[in-house]
Amino acid sequence: MPIYKIEKQKVRQLGLKKVGFGNEFALRDFFADNLEDILGVRFLEKEYQITDGRIDTLGIDENDSPVIIEYKWKENEEVFAQGLHYLRWLRENKKHFNLLVQSKLGAKMEVSWERPRVILIAQGFSRYIKSAVQEHSNVELKAYTLYEGDILHIENVYSPFTEKIRVEKAEKAETKTDAAKFDLQYHLNITSPEMQKVFLELRDMILKLPSVEEKNEQKSGITYSTTKSFTRFEFRGTWIQVLIRDPDYSEDTNKQIKDVTTHRWGYKGMIKFTPESDINYIFAVVQASYNSTL
Repeated sequence: MPIYKIEKQKVRQLGLKKVGFGNEFALRDFFADNLEDILGVRFLEKEYQITDGRIDTLGIDENDSPVIIEYKWKENEEVFAQGLHYLRWLRENKKHFNLLVQSKLGAKMEVSWERPRVILIAQGFSRYIKSAVQEHSNVELKAYTLYEGDILHIENVYSPFTEKIRVEKAEKAETKTDAAKFDLQYHLNITSPEMQKVFLELRDMILKLPSVEEKNEQKSGITYSTTKSFTRFEFRGTWIQVLIRDPDYSEDTNKQIKDVTTHRWGYKGMIKFTPESDINYIFAVVQASYNSTL
């Protein structure tokens, strides 16, 4: 992807040189040290030993979902099968993961097992992996490029959540699949018709932001993310609890955000969204949370 520098209303293309990491261990350690900033995932352990292998990195995201991260220094065909193998181990060994989370984040921490995630990170992926991954709703592909001058670019090559939105828009369908136990309509049915109307207006505004993914196939609520989650909507009978990344944004001039840092939800701020709320005000706060992930 060309990168340009603007000088006096004129542009020139920058010739950034790709340098890469020294080896796969350097790649793994860099991401482990910066996991929350890059992916919005809280770090738990690296090189986690299981009976027949080592998981590169284990973490937990803002929705308290387990996350497996596997790295390959360059393009590698094995990473996909490896990720699926570790996902199966995770599902069969929930107790081990729960204990790891509690030892790192506290005994009161509860893991959400609705949708464990596998994130595969490499310089690129073959067409075979890009095709096969579409059969698995838990696997995401991200490509990295490290340039001279310590510039890191992360590309979302594939996300099952982005693909789902694309298909829905193209087909304009409301049909459910066997795997979609929870969907947009499930969450809308929880709340009142008045709340549904204002939420859908706000949802349209959020989805117009660049590079936003919607994740609605989870019981806890609907999450919106870039490379990191920036808000989650949890539906109630007559209102919606909106969770955001931080408790303090300059856009919150009326001081409506409540600090929920002590709850250790992964989000630190919460704002109450009702049918009477100013949609533009709520959107401004959500957008501020969105901007913090860029």
